Amino acid sequence: MNRCHTAFFTFVFICLVATASIAAANKLMSIQVKKGHLRTAPSFLGKVIATLDYGDRVDVIEEKNTWFRVRVPATGTSGWIHATALTSKKIVLSAGVTDVDQAATSDELALAGKGFNKEVEGEFRAKNRHLDYTWIDKMEGFVMSQAQIEQFIKHGDLSPQRGHK
Repeated sequence: MNRCHTAFFTFVFICLVATASIAAANKLMSIQVKKGHLRTAPSFLGKVIATLDYGDRVDVIEEKNTWFRVRVPATGTSGWIHATALTSKKIVLSAGVTDVDQAATSDELALAGKGFNKEVEGEFRAKNRHLDYTWIDKMEGFVMSQAQIEQFIKHGDLSPQRGHK
């Protein structure tokens, strides 16, 4: 093989490797929870910089333990989100006949909601009538603002970098 052919095949090989690296770095994923919080740090204590909706697509930039640094293609915003909020499946919100296999199942939606749906909860309550759910029902209604969360972090002397994985 002459030098021209060798140089050409080397160039093609380098292009293929570069393309594969770019494809791996730009892994698209979907938000699989009702609201996904994009944070400044890979921690649940990191400040929320954006809220993503179920089905939104993100580009994975980096992985760190159970956290992904992602970029939102629509806005260019980047931040950290926990792996449990993501799926590699493309979520189709208005499924047609050809899209049904790609859409999330009711079991997947129940898992995204921490494993409970109305039916599962009803069965559990029926089997455990002696349990008092008053405070659980109240807690489900609690909503914390970003300012309240930041105040909690400040008063608790917590740090997003030292927070939980």
